[in-house]
Amino acid sequence: MAAFRFEDLHRLALEVFMAIGCPPDQARTAADTLLSADLRGVDSHGVARLSGYVRLWENGRINPRPGIRVTYETPSTAVVDGDGGLGLVVAPFAMEVAIAKATQAGTGWVSTRNSNHYGIAGYHAMQAIPHNMIGMSMTNASPLVAPTFSVERLLGTNPIAVAIPAGEEPPFVADLATTTAANGKLEILQRKRAEAPLGWIQDAAGQPTTDPTATTRGGALLPLGGDREHGSHKGYALGAVVDIFSAILSGANYGPWVPPFVAFLPVAPNLPGKGIGHFFGAMRIDAFRPADEFKQHMDQWIRRFRSAKPVEGQERVLIPGDPEREFETVRRLEGIPLVDAVVSDLMELAARFGVTPIAAV
Repeated sequence: MAAFRFEDLHRLALEVFMAIGCPPDQARTAADTLLSADLRGVDSHGVARLSGYVRLWENGRINPRPGIRVTYETPSTAVVDGDGGLGLVVAPFAMEVAIAKATQAGTGWVSTRNSNHYGIAGYHAMQAIPHNMIGMSMTNASPLVAPTFSVERLLGTNPIAVAIPAGEEPPFVADLATTTAANGKLEILQRKRAEAPLGWIQDAAGQPTTDPTATTRGGALLPLGGDREHGSHKGYALGAVVDIFSAILSGANYGPWVPPFVAFLPVAPNLPGKGIGHFFGAMRIDAFRPADEFKQHMDQWIRRFRSAKPVEGQERVLIPGDPEREFETVRRLEGIPLVDAVVSDLMELAARFGVTPIAAV
């Protein structure tokens, strides 16, 4: 596995997005959003997906020059229509609307329709941190998840992210799928020809399996918890909340009608809405208490939890956001490791669009 400089991968993504027709400012936003996943160690949602976005564009499912707009609003809420654009661009726009609403009203809530896959949820939630706000981000996704007791795939991995600023300590950033594992982790296992842990997926008959390719033959990802005895009904409920907030509030597609990320799968007929849906929130801290006072107590909270006595065999207790921040520190210095299959995809994109290929560090 070779490593590549962040700057080189960012340049390649930027140039590919421009090659498919994105305006330079939107292409840069898309590259920023995409590469944030690689920096934070979420390899399943970074440059490994670049060729997938290109294939969606080839199939006419991504508008490279969208007219993103607010279609309905109140002082603290809005609906954003992404005009079929890259979710990597639509989502930051919508989050900025939520932040602007919160600046005036104390909180801002934005539901978004007619978008596409938006990268990692945490990136968008973290947009609120420099504004002394708490950020929230969630999105529905391709139906790969079976509700508890079902063999049908009706929900996506439907992630939720919450970013909370602190004072001297780094921010608290929780970014999690509402499934036991995100689909991107299965894709990584498929590339490595490795087995999945029990509790991640079920086969077409609803039986547990360790075969990471089971979802390509009618199997399904499982809600957070894995099975009823381990709380999968709670993961199912969380995924359903994300679907409703992201899509039924905005007028996007929901449940089994969410368009698939992979271009080779057909879009379901008789869609009830437009595109994929997202939901964003921003809350001004000083709408609740003085920001400095809040951040002082967040520092105390973080330090106390981080100092908790660890179980035997573990060095320390982590705070949400710790692993991703540590990944970013290392990867900015040492480069971003990519498996051979991803490198091959990127080289093919570079050759196809006539952009400078990447070279390992």
